[in-house]
Amino acid sequence: MPKIKKRIYKSPVRQRQAGDTRRRIVEATRHLLESEGYAGMTIEAIARRAEVSAQSVYGIFKSKTGILVELLDQAAFGADYEDSVRQAMSTTDPESRLRFAARIARQIHDAQSITFDLLRGAGVVAPELAKLEQQREDLRYKRQEMMIISLREDASLRSGLDHRTARDILWMLTGRDVYRMLVRERGWSAEKYQDWVADALVQSLLTQGSANPVRSRGTKSGSSERQV
Repeated sequence: MPKIKKRIYKSPVRQRQAGDTRRRIVEATRHLLESEGYAGMTIEAIARRAEVSAQSVYGIFKSKTGILVELLDQAAFGADYEDSVRQAMSTTDPESRLRFAARIARQIHDAQSITFDLLRGAGVVAPELAKLEQQREDLRYKRQEMMIISLREDASLRSGLDHRTARDILWMLTGRDVYRMLVRERGWSAEKYQDWVADALVQSLLTQGSANPVRSRGTKSGSSERQV
């Protein structure tokens, strides 16, 4: 006699409760990170702040690293990010694609910069943070390959530029370290950073006939750049 497969019932009420618990845990983590730093952001402290059990925190996120991934992703991948990705995917112009890549990088780094500032230095005492950042960089490098493939298929990739080097250039120029050095340390505006990255990508990756003449859009000295 064939086995009767049990029907899985998903209660809307339970789903809402689970979503609410998840949000409270993430918000508690954000608060503790800002007020106590990474060292004070223990699972027990997070559970107390979120008014849930430590077992619930472990059950949902497995570890502090899991909560940090959620915290960073919530900050970066909102409506603005989705809109930029949709526009980037809909354009067939190689230069526009690269300029959208610069815009997306700026949006992600803007959104995550506060959290990363709070975590800066914690990697010395928390190796899992260094591992998390490496994993995210590896994933970013992998995801960006489609951009290089599309440029090569369109015959837009600069002559003599091999696939690996093109991927490395795209990954480096859109990386968080470049944003940190120019925006956080040297006081560039986010707009100036985005324009510079876009121009650098176009000049470095596109064949001459695929790119428009480089436009100078940097912010003039003494204008709206953030002072640090």
